[in-house]
Amino acid sequence: MKPPQSTQALVFAEPDQDEELQRAEVYGLLSRLWFAAPDEALLGQFAVAVTAAPQSGSFLEGPWQDLVAAMRAMRADEAAAEHAALFIGAGKADVLPYGSFHIAGTLNDQPLVALRTDLAALGLASAASEGETEDHVSFVLEVMRYLIAGDDIAVCNLEQQRRFFRMHVQPWVGRSLCDAVEQHPAARGYAALARFTRAFIEVETQAFDLVE
Repeated sequence: MKPPQSTQALVFAEPDQDEELQRAEVYGLLSRLWFAAPDEALLGQFAVAVTAAPQSGSFLEGPWQDLVAAMRAMRADEAAAEHAALFIGAGKADVLPYGSFHIAGTLNDQPLVALRTDLAALGLASAASEGETEDHVSFVLEVMRYLIAGDDIAVCNLEQQRRFFRMHVQPWVGRSLCDAVEQHPAARGYAALARFTRAFIEVETQAFDLVE
């Protein structure tokens, strides 16, 4: 699985647009933003992004508007510097975006083993060639996008989404990771990203609660 290198999902979907497509687009956008700093092209899309939700007062409307405003206030070089300050270090990065660290407290621990087992069961190739382990936040979010939008109904269905989300997203992305980013003194655009991600994970958690 590879995080998307660009996205067209920088607007609230129209009210009649398929809800599952909306969810997949949000996961794809989040995957892209957590994978690397937004470039000029992506920042340009934020500059013209729609910020009003189809239903005014939506739970995600405020966090989305904050994210758009933060991205509009940043230049590409500033975004790259912020990303490096958070996630890249000469020794250990200030914020580690890996599920194994946030769940087990150490890198490459049992949560990564469990994730690789589940990816193999889903027929998804390893992401190791991308230079990151599979428990990087971008990859688990991209897997969710695939489980929503993919064509193989034996794999891409609501039960697989629920199971993967419960095991590999919910335990750490919305709270542990997003809290660490938001509390970092260098975080500006990524603080807004953390707040929107947390809100989206809360919405997804409640939705999956309803189907159990």
